[in-house]
Amino acid sequence: MLDINEIKKIIPQRSPFLMVDRILELDPGKRAVGRKCVSYNEPYFEGHFPEEPVMPGVLIIEALAQVGAVICLSIEENKGKNALFGGINKARFRNKVFPGDVLTMEVELIKRKGNIGIATAKAFNEEKVFAEAELIFVLG
Repeated sequence: MLDINEIKKIIPQRSPFLMVDRILELDPGKRAVGRKCVSYNEPYFEGHFPEEPVMPGVLIIEALAQVGAVICLSIEENKGKNALFGGINKARFRNKVFPGDVLTMEVELIKRKGNIGIATAKAFNEEKVFAEAELIFVLG
């Protein structure tokens, strides 16, 4: 398990754009499970949407990507690099994310060639799936 300080040693994102609170499971280079506790104090809720605060789908995908970046950058040969988006495929948003929700994010690297990796990603809780996608990473 990695706490926020250990996550910050691996990926470069910082507040307010660090979207992962904890890594619950990590198999470097292969798979990770992360957690994001969604708080009403998140800055995007002020405008998205004032009458019904909903976490933007792009930020759910970003949170998943940050868990994927931990997978990629936790390998010794990739330390100090950045994991950038190369693409997002098959993204589906199944349910809204509200303040108070806890996202469990499971990401698995399914293919790797050179500096490119492809991962499956899912954000969910005990009751529902929030989002699923295939993420393409480029290490640089």
